Amino acid sequence: MLLNCHSADHLIQPMDPSFHYQAYKNGRVTIYHHGRPVTDLSKDNARKFLRQMDSLGPDDQQRVMARVTGNYKRGNEKPTRLQ
Repeated sequence: MLLNCHSADHLIQPMDPSFHYQAYKNGRVTIYHHGRPVTDLSKDNARKFLRQMDSLGPDDQQRVMARVTGNYKRGNEKPTRLQ
């Protein structure tokens, strides 16, 4: 489970639910990030995705949607310098 940790007071909070998805009758799934469509999944990928979503908790669902959309930090990114 991914958690956000606030370093000042060491409070552990669940991930921000910025992703959500919608399944359609035609078998496709659209994943949204902050209310905007980001990725459409075809029937086969949508079926696998929905099966996986059914077995996960909310934080793990957010992590999977982030990975599927490519909006996921892998830990090797360097912070941006402000000038």
